Amino acid sequence: MAAGMNKYVKYGLVLLLSIGLILFTQEIKLLKYPESTPVTALTIYGLVSLWFFSMIGIFISDQMQRVRIKVIRDFPILGWVSITSLVFCLLSDFFVEAIQAVDFLSITTPILTFAGISVANRLVDLRKTSWKIAIVAIFVFTGTYVGSALLAQLGLFLAGN
Repeated sequence: MAAGMNKYVKYGLVLLLSIGLILFTQEIKLLKYPESTPVTALTIYGLVSLWFFSMIGIFISDQMQRVRIKVIRDFPILGWVSITSLVFCLLSDFFVEAIQAVDFLSITTPILTFAGISVANRLVDLRKTSWKIAIVAIFVFTGTYVGSALLAQLGLFLAGN
C-alpha cells in the first residue's frame, strides 16, 4: 500500500511542478505582452482543477489495470484524464471558466518540454527502427504542411481575402 501511495505522491509532485511551470510561463508572457491573459485567482483555480483532473485520471487508469478487458487496460492515461475533464466541465461551468483563465500557450510549453525529455530518453529505441521511418516521416510532415496550407488557402479564398 505504501508503494502505491508513493507513486501517487510522485505523480502529484511532478504535476505540481508542471503547474508551477505553467504559472511561470504565463507570468513571463505577461511581462513581455501586458495585454495577454492576466494571472488571477481564477487562473489558480484553473491550474488546481487541471491538477485534480490529472490525478483522478491517473487513479482511474491504475484501477482499470484490474479489468479483464484488454482495450480498457490498454487505454492511455491521457484518455482517462480527458474523459475526467470532460465530465467535470459538463457538470459545472466553473471549471470551464477557470481553465479558460489559464493561457493556452503557457500550458503547451511545459507539455512540449516533457514530451521532448520523454523522446530523448528513448533515443536508443529510435536507433533500432529502420532508416525507412525517416522517409515516411518526411512524407507525413510534408503532407501535413501542404494539406494545412491548402486548407488555409481555401478558407481565405472562401472568406474573400
